[in-house]
Amino acid sequence: MTSGDDSRSAPSQASARAAVRHPVPEHPAGLAQDPDVQQALEQTGAPAAPPPPVERVQLAWLASHALLLMGSVALYYLLRLDVLHVDERYMPFAQRGTLGAIGVVLVLGAARAVDVFLIRRLHHATTRFNLHRLIRLVAGIAIFFIALSVLSATWYTAVVSLGLISLVLGFALQTPITSFIGWLYILVRTPYRVGDRIRMGDATGDVIDVGYLDTTLWEIGGDYLTTDHPSGRLIKFPNSNVLTTAVINSSWPLFPYIWNEIRFHVAYNSDLEFVASTMQDVAESALGADMRKQVAVYRQLLAQTPVNQLDVRERPSVFFRVSDNTWLIAIVRYLVEPRQAGRVKSRLIVEMLERLNAEPGRVRFPKDDLR
Repeated sequence: MTSGDDSRSAPSQASARAAVRHPVPEHPAGLAQDPDVQQALEQTGAPAAPPPPVERVQLAWLASHALLLMGSVALYYLLRLDVLHVDERYMPFAQRGTLGAIGVVLVLGAARAVDVFLIRRLHHATTRFNLHRLIRLVAGIAIFFIALSVLSATWYTAVVSLGLISLVLGFALQTPITSFIGWLYILVRTPYRVGDRIRMGDATGDVIDVGYLDTTLWEIGGDYLTTDHPSGRLIKFPNSNVLTTAVINSSWPLFPYIWNEIRFHVAYNSDLEFVASTMQDVAESALGADMRKQVAVYRQLLAQTPVNQLDVRERPSVFFRVSDNTWLIAIVRYLVEPRQAGRVKSRLIVEMLERLNAEPGRVRFPKDDLR
């Protein structure tokens, strides 16, 4: 027996329940102005907002790199033409050092240009932060190669030395290297980002940092709590876990909601129609209007996938299941924002029990020695 599609209503308590309202647009394209969902919207084909203009101070930095590059090139040719009269014993090193300086300026200038014209024009702060770190890492590796070539007499010696070092480090640092590859995977595929609520294996929490080698969560729940309240503990795990363990992410920007349920045991001789209508009325009064908008977004998204035939109800629905202990289980299902799930459930339980207990002749709960 179900009342999921009934149109019953209860007395309005909108002012008391305003805290659980989370308005969302009726169509995914309406989220375009929110920078937190810009990246996901671009993946669905929605038009992107225009990028911000380039700041003058950034252009000044690029100009300074250009001046340094011209100065390094001029110094190199002065050495080649023997204008500076450098001792022949130091001439090869001076020339390699000047070429190294040219290379370093080019690398830093290229990194600055990528930052100004590409990264800073992205709307999502987390993406900008991760790309900044990646650019710094690539620039650091390039500068290391340049320094090695300056200190070595030939490129052959430098490459052989680097190859031997890499071989030794590859065996000694296999696990950190795998975690670094996992970081690159997280950066490119974004299974989660800073601020997302995820579950990976036995770890559940909000992501507060994604480093080169590990991820840090602010734990939710844990061993001593039965709710979704932060436990106060931090969880760290290597990024290599993302390559082998399923990630459950509750914070997808286009649809940051989950379905939740409340269950009550009732007797078979209860007025099941009254139980269903009461539970639905309470949930509908608290969440109905917003839930309809959220489900509209969800249906729009499902229409673009092979699973668009799912029966997704736009109102809180109630259904019954037979329990193993001779009672019926009355279940109400509704949509809620993950971080509000515990608070909303507690509030709805109190309101539902208040209305159901007001009719003891129609609603029979387990009590006394029948619990």
